[in-house]
Formats: sequence, C-alpha cells, structure tokens
Amino acid sequence: MTEVIKSEPTSVVTPATTERPFAPPGNLPAALGAGLVAAAVGAVLWAAITIATKMQIGFMAIGVGFLVGWAVRRFGHGQEAVYGVIGGALALLGCALGNLLSASAFLASAQGRSFGEVLMKVAAAPALAERLMEISFNAMDLLFYAIAVYEGFKLARRPISA
Repeated sequence: MTEVIKSEPTSVVTPATTERPFAPPGNLPAALGAGLVAAAVGAVLWAAITIATKMQIGFMAIGVGFLVGWAVRRFGHGQEAVYGVIGGALALLGCALGNLLSASAFLASAQGRSFGEVLMKVAAAPALAERLMEISFNAMDLLFYAIAVYEGFKLARRPISA
C-alpha cells in the first residue's frame, strides 16, 4: 500500500525592509568648501549689481540661495539634513556678505575713500560692520534672506531615491 503524504502549501515570505537603496555617502568637507566658495561668489555678484544699479535688488538673494544650494549638492552629494542646513546657512551668509560689501562700497564713495581702505577697516572692526548692516538694513531684507535660506536648504540635498 502506498502512503499519501499531505503537506501544507508553503509560501515564500519576504521580510519587509526599511532600508533605503544603496546611496553613496556624502562628502561633507567638499560640500562646505564648495558652499563657501559659492557664497563668496554670490556675495561679490550681489555687491557688484547693487553698486552698479545703486539699488538693492532683492531677487539677488534667490540667485545666491540657488548658487549655494547647487554647489553644496553638486560637490557634497549628500542626502542627509545636514547638507540642507549647510546650504541654508551659507546662503544666508552670502546674502549678508553681499549687503556688507555693497554698504562698504557706498560708504567709501560717500567719504571719498577707496573701497579697499574701507573694507579693511570694516574687516578689522566688527562693530563697524555691525553698524553698517544696521544702517543698510531694510525690513524687506528679511523676506529675501528667508527665500535664500529656503532655496539653499532645498537645493543642497540629493533627493532620496525610492
């Protein structure tokens, strides 16, 4: 007599994983370096356009935020929030430095001094830099600074792949 073996149907169960697909690690030093260079370039462009037009164009903040965010993303390759924070902080730094450079140029012009001379005095005396920023500050600056920070933060991180 033959024996019939009954077996339960088997199913393959795959465990759910919460891991993200492989993503190479970011390069934080490269992100910082590229972001600082982009903030400096953005600040110089901001100041040059402000000095040339003799008026502050707030949309320059968007350009600075974009430039910094792009540089941090391009050279940092990071997905973590720290890359966004770096992008936002350096975008703000670039905007503030652009305002300080243009205020220094206007001060130099008003006093009949060279831009380099005034810039050296501003660099040597933080109180003078603070006073220049206070004098040149406009409430609208806050809006454009916020937009620059947002752009820098948003663009600095690589998207997380699904």
